[in-house]
Amino acid sequence: MRQLSWAAAFLAAFCGLSELSRGEKAAIETSGTLGAPGATTTIDGQQLPPPAPKFGGVIKDDALQSTPWWAPRVAPPKDAPNVLLIITDDAGFGVPSTFGGVIPTPTMDRLAKEGLRYNRMCSTALCSPTRAALITGRNHHSVGFGVVSEQSTGFPGYDSVIGVDNATIGRILLENGYNTSWFGKNHNTPAFQASQSGPFTQWPTGMGFEYFYGFVGGDANQWQPNLFRNTTQIYPFKGKKDWNLITGMADEAIDWMTRMHQIDPSKPVFIKYAPGASHAPHHPTKEWVDKITKMKLFDEGWNKVRERIFENQKRLGVIPQDSVLPPWPKDVLKEWDQLTAAEQKLYLKQVEVFAAYVAYNDHEIGRVVQAFEDLGKLDNTLIIYINGDNGTSAEGGPMGTPNEVAWFNGVSDMAVEVQMKWYDVWGTEQTYNHMSAGWSWMFDAPFSWFKQNASQLGGVNQNMVVSWPARIKDKGGLRTQFMHVIDVAPTILEAAGITAPDVVDGIKQKPIEGTSFLYTFDAANAKAPSQHKTQYFEMMGQYALYDDGWFMSTKVDRAPWEAFGAANPDPLNNQEFQLYNLDKDFTQSEDLAAKYPDKVKELKAKFLAEAKKYQVFPLDASVAARIIAPRPNITAGRSEFVYTRPMVGLPQGDSPVLLNTSYTISADVEVPAGGAEGMLLTSGGRFAGYGFYLLKGKPVFLWNLLDLERLKWEGPDALAPGKHTVEFDFKYEGIGVGTLVYNSFSGLGQPGIGTLKVDGKVVATKRMEKTLPMILQWDESFDIGSDTLTGVNDADYQPPFAFTGKLHKLTLNVDRPQLSPNDIKTLEEGMKKAAAGRE
Repeated sequence: MRQLSWAAAFLAAFCGLSELSRGEKAAIETSGTLGAPGATTTIDGQQLPPPAPKFGGVIKDDALQSTPWWAPRVAPPKDAPNVLLIITDDAGFGVPSTFGGVIPTPTMDRLAKEGLRYNRMCSTALCSPTRAALITGRNHHSVGFGVVSEQSTGFPGYDSVIGVDNATIGRILLENGYNTSWFGKNHNTPAFQASQSGPFTQWPTGMGFEYFYGFVGGDANQWQPNLFRNTTQIYPFKGKKDWNLITGMADEAIDWMTRMHQIDPSKPVFIKYAPGASHAPHHPTKEWVDKITKMKLFDEGWNKVRERIFENQKRLGVIPQDSVLPPWPKDVLKEWDQLTAAEQKLYLKQVEVFAAYVAYNDHEIGRVVQAFEDLGKLDNTLIIYINGDNGTSAEGGPMGTPNEVAWFNGVSDMAVEVQMKWYDVWGTEQTYNHMSAGWSWMFDAPFSWFKQNASQLGGVNQNMVVSWPARIKDKGGLRTQFMHVIDVAPTILEAAGITAPDVVDGIKQKPIEGTSFLYTFDAANAKAPSQHKTQYFEMMGQYALYDDGWFMSTKVDRAPWEAFGAANPDPLNNQEFQLYNLDKDFTQSEDLAAKYPDKVKELKAKFLAEAKKYQVFPLDASVAARIIAPRPNITAGRSEFVYTRPMVGLPQGDSPVLLNTSYTISADVEVPAGGAEGMLLTSGGRFAGYGFYLLKGKPVFLWNLLDLERLKWEGPDALAPGKHTVEFDFKYEGIGVGTLVYNSFSGLGQPGIGTLKVDGKVVATKRMEKTLPMILQWDESFDIGSDTLTGVNDADYQPPFAFTGKLHKLTLNVDRPQLSPNDIKTLEEGMKKAAAGRE
C-alpha cells in the first residue's frame, strides 16, 4: 500500500514538524503497514539524518501484552532514478566523436542518441575545484577549492577543506535511501589528510559515499596505482600481467552495483564514476594503442585535424553554423609544417597514446552502462556523462614529456632527442607521459587555450550528454543553455524528488548555489532561456564573468607550462580585459572591449561582488609556488622523525619533505650472518624520488632526478655481520622556501653536498649541482623497510626489496634554512622592482 498523505502524528514524530509546517513540505510517501518490519517512508529531507521517530507500539509489563513497532526504513520517492555521474579528466570540447572529435567514443555517442547533448556545460578550469563544485552544488571557492588540494593555502576559499556546512550529493542521497559509491579519482581529500592516521572525514567515505574504490590525488600510474578500497590501501595489480585501473575500476563498479541490486533490487544506486583518463599519465593498454595507430587519425598534423574537427562540429550541429574558428597561436605554438621530421614522429606517438586512452576509457564506461541494462535498470537510470573536468591539459608544454613530474619541477622543454629514449615504451609503466600542447590546443576546438585558463572557453567550456530513457523523450536533442558544474547536484536532487537539507548533523547548511537544469529535459524547453544567469570564473589570478550572454574575461598572460616565474602581484587590476557576446559569438572570437568599455566596467564590478560573496579573495596568481606552501600536515613544526619498525604507504603530503633543506638520515641496523640488503627508506619512485638501501650489502643513497639522471653515493664494502649505523647527511646551500613569500624562487633547487657514513666513517661524498625544487612523484609514498609500487632505480632492485636485516631505528632530522635580515632586505627590494616592472 502506498500512502501519499500520511498521518500527521507520525509525520510530526518522525520528521520533527508541526502539522502546519508539514503542509509546506513535499508529501511523504510510505509503503507497507507502519510499524511492520517491511514499512518504508520518504522524508522531508530538511534535517539529516532525520530525527528518530517516537515508538508507535504498545509496551506493557510483559511481551505478550505488548505490541512491537519498527521504525520504517527511509526510502527515496517512488520512481527515483539510479544515477550514474561520469566525469572524465582533462578533455576539451573537441575530444569526443559525439561533439565532432576524431577519437571514437561510441558510449558517449550511444547515450547522446538516447538522450540529450549539451554544448555549454562549464567547468572551473582545474581538476579538484571542478569536482568539489560537482559534488556539492556550490562554487569551488565556497567549498575551499579555489585551486587543487596540492596547492592549498590558509584562506577559506583555498584550504581544500569542504566544510561541514556543505553536504555533498552523496551524503544527501545516502540519507534519503540511496546506496552511494565513488570510483576512480578522488581529488577532494586534502593532501595533508591523506595518510592512514586520518582524519577520514574528507575522504569519500566520510562525505556520504558508502563505498570508495580509487586513488587519492590528482593522478595515478594506471598500471600500479596508489589505490584504496574505502580507506585501506590495496594492490589488486600484483601478480597480474597488463592489469590497468581503467578496466579495474569498471570491473569493481559493475561488481558493486550488481551486489547492491541482488541484495535489494528496490534500492536505487548513485555512482560517481571518475576515471583517471584522460589526465596524464596517458596509460592505455597496447590493444587500444594498436587500434588507434592503425586508424591514422592524426597523420595530417594538428592544424589540419583541428580544421576537420571544426567542420565535424558544424556538420553535427553541436556548434552554430556561423561559428568562427580562432586563429592558431603562432606566437605560442609552432604550426605542424614548421616541425622537424623527428618532432612530428614523436608528437604523433604522443597523441595516438592519448587518443587510445580516451577511446579505451569510453569503452570501459560502456561496460558500466551495459551492466545497468543487463540488470534491467537502464530505463530508470539518469546518466550524466561530462567530457572533462576542464579543457585539455597543456602541462606537458610545447614538446610534451615522458615524465609529467618533470613539469612540476620546472622542466617543461625536454628536447626531442632526449624524449625519443622512451618512444617505444610511451604510455607503458616506463613513462608518466604527457602530449605536446599543440594537440591540446587542437582538442579544445572550437575554442582557444587550455586547462588552467579560467578566462577562456578552451579552459572551461566542456560538453555533456544526459540519458534517462524513462524521462527524456527528445532523443538526440541539443541543448545550448549556459550551465555550470554546480548545476549538476541540484538537477540530480530534483530528478529524484529530494530536497536539499537545511541542517546536516545539527549544522546549518549553506544554500546550494547551482541551478537545476531538469527543465531542459522536456522538448518544449529545448530553446528556453538559461535559468543560470550569472557565473564567475577564477583560477590562479585569471578570471571572467558570464552574465546573461555576455562574457568579460582577462587576457591570458601566462601559458600553463609557464608556472615558475614571479606571479602577478596585483591580479585584480593588473590585467587586460576582454569582452564577448557569447549569444552571437559562440567561440569567444571577437573582442568587444574597446567598443563597449562601460559594459566591461559593469561586468568587472559584478565580478567583484561575486568574488566577495563566494570567498574568492585574496586573489593569488602564483602557480608552482603554492605546491610547496606550508600546510597543517602531520609533519608541520617537526624537525625530527623516529621510526622503529617497517612502515609503508605514507603519502607525500603527510611525510617529511627533504627538498630545499639540509637533512640527516641515520639508520641503526643489524646485519645477520651471510649479509643483508634491502630498502631502509624511500620516497617517490621511478619518476622522481630518493632511496636509502643496502645493495649486495653495500650502503647506497640515491637521488632519482626526474628519471633523467640518478646520483648515487655508494660505500665500497658490504657491511659485515653485526650492528652498524649508516648515515646520509646533506648540506643544502640555498636559502630555502622562505623566498616564495617574496615572489621569488631563488631559494629553491640549489646545490648541496651529500655525505655517506658507516659507523661514523665517511665512505662517499658527492656534490649535487642541482636538486629537485618542488615535488617528488606524488602517487608514490614514503616507505620504511621496503618499497611499494615502483622503485627509484630499476637497475639496482625491484620492489618490494624488503630489508633482510633488522632495522632497530631510523632517525630523520631536517634543518630547514632560515632567511637572514640581509636575505629579507634583498628579497624585498627584488619584489619591489618586479612589481614596478609590471606596471
